[in-house]
Amino acid sequence: MDPRNVIVTFPELLLWFPLLSGLIVLLLNKGDKAKNWSLVFSVITLTISVVSFMFTDAKWRPLNQVSYFWLPQIGSSFALMLDGAGRILCFLTAFAYPVIFLTTYKTKYKNPNIFYGLMLLTQSGLIGVFCAMDALVFYFFWELALVPVYFLASIWGGEKRIQATWKFFIYTFTGSLLLLVGIIYVYLHTTNSTFSLFSFYNAHLTAAEQNGIFWLFFVAFAIKMPIFPFHTWQPDTYEQSPSAVTMVLSGIMVKMGVFGLIRWLVPVLPLAVKHFDHVVIGLSVVGMIYASCIAIVQDDLKRLVAYSSIAHIGLMCAAVFSNSESGIQGVLIQMFNHGINIIGIWVVVEMIERQLGTRKISMLGGLAQKSPVLATLLVIVALANIALPLTNAFVGEFLIFNGLFKFSGWYTALAAISIILAAVYTLNMIQKVFYGETNSITVSAKDIGANEAIMLSVIVVAIFVVGVFPKPFFELSNDTVINFLSKLSGGK
Repeated sequence: MDPRNVIVTFPELLLWFPLLSGLIVLLLNKGDKAKNWSLVFSVITLTISVVSFMFTDAKWRPLNQVSYFWLPQIGSSFALMLDGAGRILCFLTAFAYPVIFLTTYKTKYKNPNIFYGLMLLTQSGLIGVFCAMDALVFYFFWELALVPVYFLASIWGGEKRIQATWKFFIYTFTGSLLLLVGIIYVYLHTTNSTFSLFSFYNAHLTAAEQNGIFWLFFVAFAIKMPIFPFHTWQPDTYEQSPSAVTMVLSGIMVKMGVFGLIRWLVPVLPLAVKHFDHVVIGLSVVGMIYASCIAIVQDDLKRLVAYSSIAHIGLMCAAVFSNSESGIQGVLIQMFNHGINIIGIWVVVEMIERQLGTRKISMLGGLAQKSPVLATLLVIVALANIALPLTNAFVGEFLIFNGLFKFSGWYTALAAISIILAAVYTLNMIQKVFYGETNSITVSAKDIGANEAIMLSVIVVAIFVVGVFPKPFFELSNDTVINFLSKLSGGK
């Protein structure tokens, strides 16, 4: 096969297939058809992503990048590329969707064609963000990923969904507006007046200009991650959104913010990053400890997991600004690990709520007696979430802490407090939900079926495979790490 004769590239397939699938599902008028076809389409997208891993060598470069004429009058082209970091996150997105659809398969939605159609459009937007090599294209897919989620949460959410989604809208709209202003400002300072990623990397910006623009980009990405103090939209939105939407938000969408730091903010504004690194790392560490403390006192499983996610993302954000090879390498693999682990926990939360009708920790107990398989799988996923050795998160967090220690021992010591706190709220949750005596609610609980067990087992297998054999991820992300460090060191 001659890569020069390629007709369609992997970025195109990964982007356009879920987009067209979403449009097709929107036209279906029967619930089961929408659900079943969405599952089939998501499996096909996963297959495309898996196949793309067979063509990562340099000789296959034409299969992994594409550029269309889009807005030549203003120097914007529809440029997409699958590099190491983008490929990992596209795979996470493709892997997560079949798991999400299977987990919520028994859930009945009004207007299911619209629900599943919007879910697939969100998937297309996420993949577009991870593949974009043009700032306007990046912004376009940034919005495409966010807008369907607003409708998914506001239409199919809980009783307080309007308040939660309104807060979500205000935060994300503000962040998007700041991001657009920042993109336009950098564009006006490029040498050839284009929105190309590489033109942005070589933009002529003084240190003072970078310091000002820094906050436009950073606040937009910080809201999406989110990190302290831009996090207040997250717990409410997670709690009120349908479980499928919450899984997308916490498992994949928060990675948009971390990815934005790595792909756009740090390489474009390296002088500002060095100027504000202590501020950002300080905010991240404060947020980690704060979120972990709040998680300890939560009685709602969804809110506990939401605050747990804030703590984990805060650690990644701190590592991005540590100017360390091991730190950024850890972040790239940890984005994938966190997505897998947090979705695994959401799967268990969804199963418990669907069967027992509650997420309140105080109303549960003794589930291990009734659901031993579920309890066993949950314990593995939960321990992976707190980075037990031989699990996937241990690899990522070890590298992150190593990188953070090279930057500052004090920040590392403070950040390590969150590990202890994570163990406290995780083990406390396991003990209260799965052990002890059953009550009037949990006495009727049943163990999970074969399909649900297989689905959780796949996640558990992924946890151990990455934990024991992370080398392929390091090899994939090596080009991103080299580029990141060269830009941060001033090699523009």
